[in-house]
Amino acid sequence: MTTERLDRIDRAIVEALQNNARLSNKQLAEIVGLAPSSCLERVRALIGRGVIHGFHADIDRPTLGRSLEAMIAVSVRPHSRANVDEFWEYVLALPEVIEVFHVTGADDFLVHVGLEDTGALRNFVLDRLTVRSEVAHVETRLIFGQARRAVLEPLYD
Repeated sequence: MTTERLDRIDRAIVEALQNNARLSNKQLAEIVGLAPSSCLERVRALIGRGVIHGFHADIDRPTLGRSLEAMIAVSVRPHSRANVDEFWEYVLALPEVIEVFHVTGADDFLVHVGLEDTGALRNFVLDRLTVRSEVAHVETRLIFGQARRAVLEPLYD
């Protein structure tokens, strides 16, 4: 990741792509006031610098049978790099997992899951998490709602 500041055009490109990652290069160039070839170079440079990691579709989870979401706090013991790394890799491979956060505090991980119902959530916790020898504690919280900022603006000018 770069520590290099973004100029006005780079910020405009990032903002436009956060709003709509499906913009064609021609549309993006018009929005930011560049020639299409210059715009494409800028986007490639932003990707190369690590500013842009990828382009993603926002999926309606209930349509995919994941109408119940939960955040599961997990503590691992003994707390070692091997256990943390193993759990990280294990949980990322589970199809129910949406996101994983390695955090500080009383818990080591927050695991965001999407499942069909509470029975599936119960089975996930019992059959996928608590069976792991390094898992010392699990605490589950249902998610009633979620909001995400569509556009994250840089903290500097």
